[in-house]
Amino acid sequence: MTSIGYLGPKGTFTKLAVDATFNGEHKESFKTIPECIDAVDKGEIDIGVVPLENAIEGTVQLTVDYLIHQVRIPVVGEIVVPIQQHLLVRSDIIRKVSEIEEVHSHSHAIAQCHQYLHQNLKNAKIAFTSSTGRAAEIVSGSDRPIAAIGNRSAAEEYGLEIFKENIHDYPNNHTRFLVLSHQPEKVKIKSEAKGEKTTFLITLPSDKAGALHQILSAFAWRKLNLSKIESRPTKTGLGNYFFIIDVDQKYDDVLLPGVKAELEALGCEVTILGSYSVYNIL
Repeated sequence: MTSIGYLGPKGTFTKLAVDATFNGEHKESFKTIPECIDAVDKGEIDIGVVPLENAIEGTVQLTVDYLIHQVRIPVVGEIVVPIQQHLLVRSDIIRKVSEIEEVHSHSHAIAQCHQYLHQNLKNAKIAFTSSTGRAAEIVSGSDRPIAAIGNRSAAEEYGLEIFKENIHDYPNNHTRFLVLSHQPEKVKIKSEAKGEKTTFLITLPSDKAGALHQILSAFAWRKLNLSKIESRPTKTGLGNYFFIIDVDQKYDDVLLPGVKAELEALGCEVTILGSYSVYNIL
């Protein structure tokens, strides 16, 4: 049986993404993103699912940096999940919002609900956790007047009441999750793919004027649509960066190999992090 690891515990949005796209495979939770990625790399699990980017808070830098600098695992899929954040409490302890002394959740979830917290819980202490699921787990086991920010699945999993629904600041909130595996043949996703994507990792040659313009031109004249361009430090010194570029196309036999060859001729280091299908969960 195929084994799938995810950022846990139960009740996280990563678990929601896994449940929505995979059938009855063995599913194992991990406390941190690096633990999940390491387990895939060591062969302890077949597939790992980790968060990559939120529409409001941007890139999950830990995921990107760990995949680039620590462990290289092919990206074999992407899952896009709508995010609905709710205020979760124990109904036997909390009956009105003014009783809440602390709010627990992941830093991204806290940031996504900034306006609600500012307007309704400005005196409550904020406590950051490793995941929204972990926040719900903490609240369920505490007799103190505390609350969690998490999804409906977390409320059901840990026996909490949804005190206030949809407290996130912006309605069109989605998170992208990467599917990682050294064994792509084991990735059997039950949803229908909504698109294709190829991700490039590009390191520019040192001190070459106009290098970034030349890189983008290699994609532009081939009429390739870029859905994301992001720079990250190489960690080799100030001012040294690599670029991660998403192309809305599967790796083909002509256009993308041509881009790779052209960039390498310019002195760039080019790695294909993955060419994969994109799945949208409604």
